[in-house]
Amino acid sequence: MTVSIAVTGKSGSGKTTIAKSLWRVIRKKHPDKTVLLFDNDLTAELGHSFGLDIRRTIYGIRSGKHEYKTGIPENMSKQEFIEWALEDILVSVDDNTDIIVSWFVGSKDCRCPITKQMNDALVKLILRYDFVIFDCEFDLKYLYQLVDIPINVTLVIAQANDASITLAKRIEEYSAKYAAGEQLGVILNKVNNHEMEPLLELLKNYDLTILGTIPKDEGLKQRRITKESEITENAIEQLYYRLNIPQERGK
Repeated sequence: MTVSIAVTGKSGSGKTTIAKSLWRVIRKKHPDKTVLLFDNDLTAELGHSFGLDIRRTIYGIRSGKHEYKTGIPENMSKQEFIEWALEDILVSVDDNTDIIVSWFVGSKDCRCPITKQMNDALVKLILRYDFVIFDCEFDLKYLYQLVDIPINVTLVIAQANDASITLAKRIEEYSAKYAAGEQLGVILNKVNNHEMEPLLELLKNYDLTILGTIPKDEGLKQRRITKESEITENAIEQLYYRLNIPQERGK
């Protein structure tokens, strides 16, 4: 069974750093499990954080602009072709981890056959993995326009200030119907403890489910590309038990 986790929030909130830290924690807890990193953010920073310049995207397949690494096999149906093409753009991160980049997505309102064919091919691909981590664009709607897959855990990333928390409430509301009743909560990122006291009343009024907080890591300014933060990773490991995903090593 595939465990799906979506990391959402405003650009600059720290989504990619948290998605990568979550991947590292999962790899430690479940070293034999397979993981698909699904970069659904228009900035496509997740691949860059691994030193990868990924230019073959799902959008490239949909738009017909993808340049294939191998010759196109003959006598394929359109559905088989799309599934084959998705294999062509997967990039390996390690023995058990692959990454795929979506870039632009089409609208579910489009009645062209490629919309359903791409959805079906992506569902088939995703279900091959034990875990999939979606680095999302703002909320779940943008992901849903590309692929309709149940999301087990949706993490809304917000910074510890009034504006970011207010926006997190909106993102939670926008994402709720796509989360389909599964776990949906907020992680407060880049937190200084002295900032929390004035925000407690706002959090209470908004009735937000806070899954955890992550301290501010000043060192990230020097690691903007790699998005690696021991502080963030340690915080994710501490709050991991609150997530509705497998907890035991190897299970």
